[in-house]
Amino acid sequence: QVQLVESGGGLVQAGGSLRLSCAASGRAFSNYAMGWFRQAPGKEREFVAAISWSGGGTTYADSVKGRFTVSRDNAKNTVYLQMNSLKPEDTAVYYCAADWSRTLRSTPRNYDYWGQGTQVTVSS
Repeated sequence: QVQLVESGGGLVQAGGSLRLSCAASGRAFSNYAMGWFRQAPGKEREFVAAISWSGGGTTYADSVKGRFTVSRDNAKNTVYLQMNSLKPEDTAVYYCAADWSRTLRSTPRNYDYWGQGTQVTVSS
């Protein structure tokens, strides 16, 4: 079992920045690839970014490429999502998830464990 707790969400103006954190406990965190997803009201959950178990590999959705950066600190059992140049369309609940895989995947059903989510609201 892996427990995930997100934090760092909030209200920010367009063009601003936020850093989300996801703290993990339970089974060896460094064995998991980690992903960030988001879900806006009335929309399906969508992939945002993922990072490999070592941190050496990352992948991003086209909509956030160049603005968001995913990173991890295995010593602290934490994964981060730095979000810059935020847009109103980034407004959503953001979730982190853990995937027992050596490849980076973007499909929610491939992820084994999920956090409860943190709200990000970007005002125009």
